[in-house]
Amino acid sequence: MKKKAYNFTVFIQKGQNGYYIGSVPSLRGCLTQGKTMDELLVNIKEAIELCLEVEGEVSDEHFIGIQKIQVSV
Repeated sequence: MKKKAYNFTVFIQKGQNGYYIGSVPSLRGCLTQGKTMDELLVNIKEAIELCLEVEGEVSDEHFIGIQKIQVSV
C-alpha cells in the first residue's frame, strides 16, 4: 500500500524557557517542543504522524497565514 504524503504548516515560536515550540494549526492538539530547532523538527514530525494515526484521513489544510500588525500606544 502506497503511503499518502501531506504538507503541513508549522507555527514555531521560542518559549520563555528558551525551548522552541511548534504547533500545527490544522491538526487540533498537535504541538511539541525542542531544545534546538533540529530537535523541534524531529519532534513535530513525530507529533504529526501520531496525530494522523489518531485522526485517520485528514482534510485539506485551511491555515491562512500570520500577519504582523504594528500598534502605537
